[in-house]
Amino acid sequence: MAVEATGPALIEQGHWLTMRDCKRVLVMAQTMTFVQRLEEVFGLLKADLRVQLAFTVGPPHAFGSGAERYLENMGISVLPWEEARRAEFDLVLAASSRGVHELSVPVLRVSHGAGHIKLLTDIATLAPGEHRWPGMLSRQHLMHEGRVVPRAIAYAHDRDLEELRSSCPEALPVAHVVGDPCVDRILAARPSRELYRRSLGIEEGQRLVVVNSTWGETSTLGRLDALLPHLLSLPRDDTCRIALLIHPNVYAGHGNWQVRGWLDACSARGIAIVPPEADWQSILVAADWIVGDHGSLTAYGALTEATLLLTPGPRRAVSATSPAALLAAAAPVLSPGHPLAEQLDYAACMRRPRQYDEVAASLSSVPGQFHRLMRSLIYRVLGLGEPAHPPAVGRLPSPLPLDRWVTAAFGRGERW
Repeated sequence: MAVEATGPALIEQGHWLTMRDCKRVLVMAQTMTFVQRLEEVFGLLKADLRVQLAFTVGPPHAFGSGAERYLENMGISVLPWEEARRAEFDLVLAASSRGVHELSVPVLRVSHGAGHIKLLTDIATLAPGEHRWPGMLSRQHLMHEGRVVPRAIAYAHDRDLEELRSSCPEALPVAHVVGDPCVDRILAARPSRELYRRSLGIEEGQRLVVVNSTWGETSTLGRLDALLPHLLSLPRDDTCRIALLIHPNVYAGHGNWQVRGWLDACSARGIAIVPPEADWQSILVAADWIVGDHGSLTAYGALTEATLLLTPGPRRAVSATSPAALLAAAAPVLSPGHPLAEQLDYAACMRRPRQYDEVAASLSSVPGQFHRLMRSLIYRVLGLGEPAHPPAVGRLPSPLPLDRWVTAAFGRGERW
């Protein structure tokens, strides 16, 4: 007897599925960064018996390496992009504009960082004299063939709507301010700072320096040749621990093996190389100092007790109204001519009360409300009533000990 071939049950639907009468939501998880941000969104739906979630890592992305493995480690099955884009869904969750115009279903577009930092890079699409906006505020990212693509756009701050009024007023009717999940989690985690420090293995009297890097040639890691002598110059004693937080796009672009190879000298020095899939928020909360660039993690550091220092970065590529630009005007900058230990102590000594308050306030205009507001927005788009209980939001997990990430990166311990 001939047996008809089928595709995945989520695509075929019909009699293959046990839970059939569900609203169907597709998550476009093209990169690990997008997955980690969207997890705060699709996690609000996972327990609702009226909703079926499906995932795809398409369309192909330059930094897509590792995204499918990350999802599979969460127990999530991934649909091929070509099948997912032809299937019927009631909503698509996306943290990027790439490929969303190919879908004929409602799209909810969310940000994947702290505000809107990087200005549009494809300036060839701009008319002479046209203002250069960050991606999620630009017509080039929000419109296709004269129409606004997303059914709803989620922003973190009221300021975003003010800028949208100038950059792409056509998108204002679908724009909503819902806050920032990282802001909410970091603020909620601050009372647990000592718990996270103990989990990391930070002992009494020890200090934690967190060095973070976004991706790209102007990032902290892109200038590793200048940073490495600073890191290796710190005293070889038990008073200072160092952890490196590197953007997942760096690993996706160059490969885990190569990045670890470049950082072998750091691992040999006892510096922890935090893997890209680890939760970075608890590590920021635990830090005494955060040394970083114009990336999101440095800006989120303004919410913590840490003293911030910046590595020299680009000015023309960063939006002047972004949290990163505000931080560049408030935090001291690392100097190549002085030992790092002296600069850390000086920055801590000279730190002013409320020095980073303006930066922190720029990250969200509705702190503590992201999960409630985002869930309401999702259910409105789906045409469903919300569950009759507050959103379930778990606390940040305790991090692994730094020693584990030292040995793993240096080839003496477990694989990441």
